Amino acid sequence: MDETWMAEALAEARKAAADGEVPIGAVVVYDGRIVGRGRNARETRRDPTAHAEVLALQEAARSLQRWRLTGATVYATLEPCPMCAGALVNARVDRLVYAVADPKAGAAGTLFDVTRDARLNHRIEVVSGVMAAECGELLTSFFRARRDR
Repeated sequence: MDETWMAEALAEARKAAADGEVPIGAVVVYDGRIVGRGRNARETRRDPTAHAEVLALQEAARSLQRWRLTGATVYATLEPCPMCAGALVNARVDRLVYAVADPKAGAAGTLFDVTRDARLNHRIEVVSGVMAAECGELLTSFFRARRDR
């Protein structure tokens, strides 16, 4: 099922790209259904916190009518940054599945590991590399097009 849900996150990332945003998407799955969707919207909203994961968590919390998202899995096309990883921990998400590692800001095992830090009050199971080629190509082509302008 991980690929099925990651394909949904990738669809969100494609929508972000169409909006001129960095193509990152996320979905929150609970009890076999999507309860939250998000895509980068920092430029559109002029909001530094409008990351795909944060927006997906906000929608999931509204959908489930609770901030504690125990039992949920977040699917993200790029490894979460420290802010997003912290939000996942604070939301008590059980599981994170991401596609592409982020060597510059990844906080789920690459640069930092906020998601599994034993000093925090919650730890998250992390799976990486799901649909990495497809998600990575979208990011690569987006930035290539930007450089070629």
